[in-house]
Amino acid sequence: MVIVLQRVSEARVEVKGELVGAIGRGLVALVGIARDDGEAEVEWMARKVADLRIFEDADGKMNLSVRDVEGAVLAVSQFTLLADCRKGRRPNFMQAAPPELAQPLFEQFVAYLRAEGLRVATGRFGEHMHVQLVNDGPVTIILERSRGSSS
Repeated sequence: MVIVLQRVSEARVEVKGELVGAIGRGLVALVGIARDDGEAEVEWMARKVADLRIFEDADGKMNLSVRDVEGAVLAVSQFTLLADCRKGRRPNFMQAAPPELAQPLFEQFVAYLRAEGLRVATGRFGEHMHVQLVNDGPVTIILERSRGSSS
């Protein structure tokens, strides 16, 4: 599982010109689910997103989580994060989970975030989306977790 996490002052996602999700201050989580991901990876990632201290405290230090600042999360499924570009010029997406496996895991990821007490907006799984965001900092972090990883 791979997540590109961006600290934002605002973000929104549209499908076919329709606004389907929007947040103010918080995090955009672009979520890539791999073939071998399961519930353990999804739960670990949700806790990591909720607790990662990447917002500034009163002293300007990254010491607060999205929960601490009462921010929100815009979660967008993005299988292209699993692209393997080592050979040739066309990305290989064989490591990405097929939709019938990825969609329930993505929905579970969102449910775990909500269970952590976070407000969560989403895009639409499997749709062509336009994501707009204002990266605050900029702060962009890549989180990775595969089956069998510790910590």
